[in-house]
Amino acid sequence: MQRGAHIIDGKAVAARLRIKIAEKVQALPYRPGLTVVLVGEDPASTVYVRNKERAAHEVGFESNTIRLPVDTSQSALHACITQLNEDPGVDGILVQLPLPSHIDAGLIVRAIDPLKDVDGFHPENVAALALGMPRLVPCTPRGILLLLREAEVPLRGARAIVLGRSNIVGRPVASLLLAADATVTIAHSRTRDIASECRRCDILIAAIGRAEFVRGDWIAPGATVIDVGINRGTHGGLVGDVAFGEAVSVAGVITPVPGGVGPMTIACLLENTLIAAAARRG
Repeated sequence: MQRGAHIIDGKAVAARLRIKIAEKVQALPYRPGLTVVLVGEDPASTVYVRNKERAAHEVGFESNTIRLPVDTSQSALHACITQLNEDPGVDGILVQLPLPSHIDAGLIVRAIDPLKDVDGFHPENVAALALGMPRLVPCTPRGILLLLREAEVPLRGARAIVLGRSNIVGRPVASLLLAADATVTIAHSRTRDIASECRRCDILIAAIGRAEFVRGDWIAPGATVIDVGINRGTHGGLVGDVAFGEAVSVAGVITPVPGGVGPMTIACLLENTLIAAAARRG
């Protein structure tokens, strides 16, 4: 009889990863350099960038944030990135999204040196992942795989469903699951009878940005549920894409919101920066 899911503590897993990164940095003859570019003063982005900067300093990185006004032009931002590409002290470049509407984010992402693209969004890194030769993997998908491994969830031969097909989470996490020999379904807004598709699966990853969209009766008893969503609930608090109160009594393993996938994103950004530094500097 199902007694309730094992809840993965993403904060604890991320903390252990940051400790490992800090230990590796201490053994290096240099300090990896991470530069974040923030355009405008979006409150959520500002807080997120501040958290990234603090985490980078804590593990021993040389961390810098370039803050540009909201009316920065496309050409000025491109020139800034070009300068960072050429700076030997910068191992990782991250342009905080979303960008103001007058800037083409796709062009900016493609302007970043793919070897310094610690977000993993450059087309070269996306292609490498899709071909099964991952280089710099998007941070949230990387974090999801680490959480699955931490919880000792069997991936080989498992049926997995990914709700959402974004280039940031859905598609790359599907590629990582395929590389781990899972059988993967990607569901989206045009998928027929999503609930039935979910009930067939051993692993459910929700990344659609709709508050409590996945109900408890969508989940196969004992399945693993990874909730990537961060939404405002009806009472103002943070909730995921999964109705946690319903799902926790059905699933075998589940991540909470907050405190599940979120902390892993910054930890994996640090890991990507370390990987990029080692690849560039030896």
